[in-house]
Amino acid sequence: MPQTTFTELLNIEHPIICGAMYPCSNPELVAAASEAGGIGIIQPLSLVYVNGYDFAEGVDYIQSLTKKPLGLNLLVEASSKKYLERSAEWLDIALDKGIRFFVTALGNPNWVAEKVHEKGGYVFHDVTELKWAQKAAKSNVDGFICVNNRAGGHAGTKNSKTLFEEISRLGKHMICAGGISESEDIQDALKLGYQGVQLGTRFIASKECSAHQDYKEAIVKAKEQDIVLTDKISGVPVSVIETPHIKKIGTKASGIAKKLLSHPRTKHYVRLFYTLKSIWQLKKSNQKGSSYKDYWQAGKSVKGIHKVKTVQEIFNDLTKA
Repeated sequence: MPQTTFTELLNIEHPIICGAMYPCSNPELVAAASEAGGIGIIQPLSLVYVNGYDFAEGVDYIQSLTKKPLGLNLLVEASSKKYLERSAEWLDIALDKGIRFFVTALGNPNWVAEKVHEKGGYVFHDVTELKWAQKAAKSNVDGFICVNNRAGGHAGTKNSKTLFEEISRLGKHMICAGGISESEDIQDALKLGYQGVQLGTRFIASKECSAHQDYKEAIVKAKEQDIVLTDKISGVPVSVIETPHIKKIGTKASGIAKKLLSHPRTKHYVRLFYTLKSIWQLKKSNQKGSSYKDYWQAGKSVKGIHKVKTVQEIFNDLTKA
């Protein structure tokens, strides 16, 4: 696996990010990804509300498992003032503990970039198309996590090649997110011009991940055509495995919900409602497996996932020639 400007930027061995995943980013998974030579991203809601850690103590625990670089994910969408205040606290704690890589999403990352740059760190923002990248660039972010149409969770609508061609004109670091599960996928992304890749689904099907065994087995068994988009979970399209439960309830939100989500006076409140609802549903599904409701987020990278492996074994596969 060649070194890139991204590996040089963060002083890591491999240009591979273990993306932040709610509710699957448990401390052991995050640490294992960094220890294997990539970089694991701490997801605060998973750390605090799923795994039950005080945030500062949780970061301490992860740093006891690896001395290598770590990152932190922050949602900066302004629906909840209380959440933004808590995010600011998490940012300060992370900076105090030496974390210097941050991945932001769903809002204006200017306040994060300002604080992080004062400490010599870097901020990459999640984007699905050029207009969001242009807005984030005005906030002086250092790079973009380019989420394509093969990603799990909140997927984009464009393929990796189109995204690169559109966003590369901004002159920032670019990470390919979506559809990555094999070494050939990484090589293809680097050939396009990306400086690294972000994986999520592949790491859920790892031994270190605390996801329910039913979830991991569903990923291993799933085929590419089993991944569908549903807007019934969060109000916007989310890539999930088409389980019997998803087939039963359908994948389309009601017309009323769509109108409320698009109206300038109601969209923030409705989005907050959907966010809280999805947090609860995904947590329960992750804990109870198929005995609850099968809200299992996954991307089309399932095509290359055939076995639950350790994180180190996954890295060995991803970085082989």
